[in-house]
Amino acid sequence: MTEGYFNYQSSSIYYRIEGNGTPIVLLHGFGEDGEVWHHQLNALSATALVITPDFVGSGKSVVNEDAFTEVKTAQLNSIEFYADSIEALLRHLNIAQCVLLGHSMGGYVTLAFAEKYPHLLIGFGLIHSTSFADSEEKKENRKRGIALMEEHGGFSFLKNTIPNLFTSSFKKEYPAEVNGLIEKAKEFTTKTLQSYYQAMINRPDRTFVLTEATVPVLIMAGEEDIVVPLNDSLFQSHQPKICQIEILKGAAHMGMLEAPEKMNDAIVAFLKLIEDVPVK
Repeated sequence: MTEGYFNYQSSSIYYRIEGNGTPIVLLHGFGEDGEVWHHQLNALSATALVITPDFVGSGKSVVNEDAFTEVKTAQLNSIEFYADSIEALLRHLNIAQCVLLGHSMGGYVTLAFAEKYPHLLIGFGLIHSTSFADSEEKKENRKRGIALMEEHGGFSFLKNTIPNLFTSSFKKEYPAEVNGLIEKAKEFTTKTLQSYYQAMINRPDRTFVLTEATVPVLIMAGEEDIVVPLNDSLFQSHQPKICQIEILKGAAHMGMLEAPEKMNDAIVAFLKLIEDVPVK
């Protein structure tokens, strides 16, 4: 595995890269970093060039608390900022086109990227994510989350929310996986997490990006996901002209850890679909 950094908007962005073949960029979700894709990085690198960046403020793409100027806060409060950073990553790596898959918040970034840079994609997908904007109720819940982080700190918030992303059976059988994610949560600054939440509140509905997609789209859902309802994923799977939907049975919101082999097989099948349906 090769590791690297590049500078973007006064930030240093870290990425992992391994394998050869079709470039596939995997975007992590809220309260994670690119390491969450370790099962995919290892398995998919046999057939693809797999890239797993850390968003600005996550993992090794650290933002210090004292770096939160008014300008920086405005940037980090925007999903589009993260989409632009991925475009910069592709330029840095001299990659003309790729497959872009995003988990949860990473899916929101994927849709923003697909809207602004469709010519850079040969396929894209939502992994436990949605094209819908936050409902008013969801926005209020996120605002309460921001307030809780302000009062108790970002780590306390993640420590309480991360276990809810997994099925009860997975938590019992693989506690080390869940605890490992909680332990890594200590690396986040509270302001970074609050900015991610604000960016999610600010994002628009992008269902039209699915409807207007000219490349294959992957929708991957967890059968027991309480964050992204299965019905939402089923509805969205009917929007693109060419779509592969995968429902991970026995998984909740963290299929890359709960059902890695099923997820890997689905992604390999999606890459084959892209090959069979060449972009005009």
